[in-house]
Amino acid sequence: MSEIYDAKKDPQFSKGFIDIDEMRTRTLEDERELPYRYMHGGFEGTDVKFSFCFPEKESYEGRFYQYLSPFPGPDEELASLPMTGEDDKIAFCLTHGAYYVESNMGSKAIFTNSDDNTMTHRSSAASAEFSREMAQKVYGYEHRPYGYVYGGSGGGYRTIACIENTNAFDGGAPYVIGSPYAIPNCQTTRAYAERILRHKIPQIIDAMDAGGSGDPYAGLNEEEAAALREATLFGYPLKSWFCSADLDDGALPVLMPGVKMQDPEYFEDYWKVPGYLGADPDGNAVRDRIRLDGKIAQVNVPGLKAQILEGKIDTRNGVNDAWRKMIASEEMDDEPWVELETEFPGKDPYVKGAVMTFLTGAAKGRRLQLGRIDGNRVYLTDGFGMDNIVETLKMLSQGDEIHMDNSDYVAVQTYHRHQVPSCDYHAWDQFRDAEGNPLYPQQKVLLGPGFSSNGPGCKQNGLVQAKVLIVAALMDEQAYPWQADWYRRKIASVHDGNEKDYCRLWYFDNVLHDDRAASVDELHVTTYAPGLKQALVDLAAWVEKGIEPLPSSHYRVNVGSVEVPDLADERGGIQPVVCAAANGGKCARVKAGECVQFTAEAEVPKDAGVLTYVEWSFEGETDYPYKGEFELTDGGKSGTARAEHVFAKPGTYFAAVRVKSQRDGDKSEPFTQIKNVDRVRVVVE
Repeated sequence: MSEIYDAKKDPQFSKGFIDIDEMRTRTLEDERELPYRYMHGGFEGTDVKFSFCFPEKESYEGRFYQYLSPFPGPDEELASLPMTGEDDKIAFCLTHGAYYVESNMGSKAIFTNSDDNTMTHRSSAASAEFSREMAQKVYGYEHRPYGYVYGGSGGGYRTIACIENTNAFDGGAPYVIGSPYAIPNCQTTRAYAERILRHKIPQIIDAMDAGGSGDPYAGLNEEEAAALREATLFGYPLKSWFCSADLDDGALPVLMPGVKMQDPEYFEDYWKVPGYLGADPDGNAVRDRIRLDGKIAQVNVPGLKAQILEGKIDTRNGVNDAWRKMIASEEMDDEPWVELETEFPGKDPYVKGAVMTFLTGAAKGRRLQLGRIDGNRVYLTDGFGMDNIVETLKMLSQGDEIHMDNSDYVAVQTYHRHQVPSCDYHAWDQFRDAEGNPLYPQQKVLLGPGFSSNGPGCKQNGLVQAKVLIVAALMDEQAYPWQADWYRRKIASVHDGNEKDYCRLWYFDNVLHDDRAASVDELHVTTYAPGLKQALVDLAAWVEKGIEPLPSSHYRVNVGSVEVPDLADERGGIQPVVCAAANGGKCARVKAGECVQFTAEAEVPKDAGVLTYVEWSFEGETDYPYKGEFELTDGGKSGTARAEHVFAKPGTYFAAVRVKSQRDGDKSEPFTQIKNVDRVRVVVE
């Protein structure tokens, strides 16, 4: 066992300083004002900067919460300051007896911390310890504030590094976390399936939606069915396929250059060595590969929108948007394009990940990302590691030669087949024979652990130094849900099977990877963010008062899929369960003008709280404008809501219900109203 890091003994962080110390105010959505003392500073001789936000003395209960971003940037300590509403991490702390801590973790640039990647957990621990010194000065008495660290996705890796390798924290809440082999394999499995299924995605979505057939394989050919099965066995939830409608591969474009840098031989072997998909001349990789030369006929150079950048704080520090800071974005007033002398060949070009390289002229050597193709017109988009679009287009002349290529992006999509880890990672069972040997050629190095430990500076070992409460999403499309279970089992394995004294894992249904209050599609999914905040409250009660949190969710892992019971008490955790019906079923067929009867049966797991709100959307309203009331039973633990609606026009509608519960039944509590949703289909003739 390695030595546990003690920031108080590290001379590198011995000289903390404060350069801003002032009173500020935050305003809640109900207009309540929260005065707080804001401090900003850093450590001399380092790039570490931090922000502390202290509540007034009468609101302080002797703790702090420290947030770790997935991809810390140089000014990360400021990212939470502009946030409002349910996303306001600072206001949550101020209203729950805690002060707030955030640092840039010593980052000089996005995606990297410093030459020493242990800087993440060491600087986080140092910021925590220095905040304790400041807390004693602010509140005027000697004490050691309890400290809780939390973060999701890449921030979850960093959180785990802090609670396994430092003594600075009393508890941690890593959420939507990956395993050591998550990157880039979760991203590649999804991208491969999306490429093969790009014309069948709408029918897969429809099959899995409310009132659908439930059979996503119907109508797929053998190759398409195999691709869907591969992604599903690896952990991509079937209900999450609506996220793939726009073929968004998440962070894969950002991660791919790192794969190529560390394993360049793969991208050569892929196209010529038997056993790799690209070596099959009749395979889909060769079919979708683009390697084309052309000449420029004309160019559309858009103007740039006026931007006020001075003093602007980048608030993208969530699990689904922090990585986007790594892609330089230009605010243009029109879509940029290059028109070629000849039309782009083929009826179905796969341009995702394709790069246009300029071979001659003033822009020679520059590279731009392809967005889409329309005839002989190539539209361009932002891309990681690409050149400035407007600047490059201004350099072009008619007749300049270009080359377009997507070879690397197609190749990386089956990288996971050649990265088979140990047999305890069951998502890879589909790539093993009966004796457990890999079916495909294997690369010399398994890159996953390198990626997952590069930012945090260490690998997950389960040897936690604090209480742990893990929050996971059952529809997680980026860090597949089985990985939270992997870490839970890792903790148990190094504590003689006794996880109860160290860890809880709560799964949330109908939520994606994203941690913002407003989900990407309020009618399909909701957010786990209020549940995460309740987890932080329960974590503090566990540590400070010995009040054990509710047991881990009841679930089973079926290869790569996490399955939970339908009933709330059987499922456990803290999220309410809701089941909606239209005219008594999941799909109602009615005439225009006919009244449809809706019901929603909701239940909160035992001891998890009381139902507080029910609201409806009948015709696609994302703000759920129809507010209902529950007929409550069992002290508010269960309830039935009823509604009716008349659809005036023919069409297919998806009506949705959203319910909320709160631990104490407090409808005025702004941060811990835990949500769930359900949908029904109404076909109006």
